[in-house]
Amino acid sequence: MIIRKLFKFENAHIVRNCSTQRCSQNIHGHSYKVEVLLESNYLDSGQMVYDFGLMKRTIKELIEAFDHSITLWSGDDVEYVNDMKKHSSRWVELPVSPSAEQFSRVIYLMVERILLCTGMVNGEREVKLHSVIVHETDTGYAQGFKEDAHSELMGKISLEEILFSKQVESEWSDNKLWTKLLEKELIVNPITV
Repeated sequence: MIIRKLFKFENAHIVRNCSTQRCSQNIHGHSYKVEVLLESNYLDSGQMVYDFGLMKRTIKELIEAFDHSITLWSGDDVEYVNDMKKHSSRWVELPVSPSAEQFSRVIYLMVERILLCTGMVNGEREVKLHSVIVHETDTGYAQGFKEDAHSELMGKISLEEILFSKQVESEWSDNKLWTKLLEKELIVNPITV
């Protein structure tokens, strides 16, 4: 069975080297919608694949890191990247360009790590990430699967190369969240939310 949770965020970016000059040469923003699809052959004690209330915790916090932020590509012009960091308190830096396709891959890897590090306490079993869909506009989206997220043909993504501004980190319920995930520290779900 597959379940889907929808998240939303507002974000600015530039997608260098794309065909559309408006996108490749100008900072612009989108109202993103992100669908996280989880699957399992089992149901938990509440007869659910995974409680939506639990998805509103760590998964939501990391996705909301992109909200009202500018997403930067570490391979972009150094002066541009430094200026954006200087003039914005909320930013995320990625090792890939922030296209919808790459957002789906990045978010896939982030949620995959969250699930790997989560101690489940309500009978959840074999909960896996099916895919991530990133709607950049009402008419266009990218859907990323495991093989896409881990594909070096699409550009290597190392979680250690994803950087969050201090303001973003300070707004998490645990400002060491990203460090804990990178170190694969166990994060036990609460019994109730």
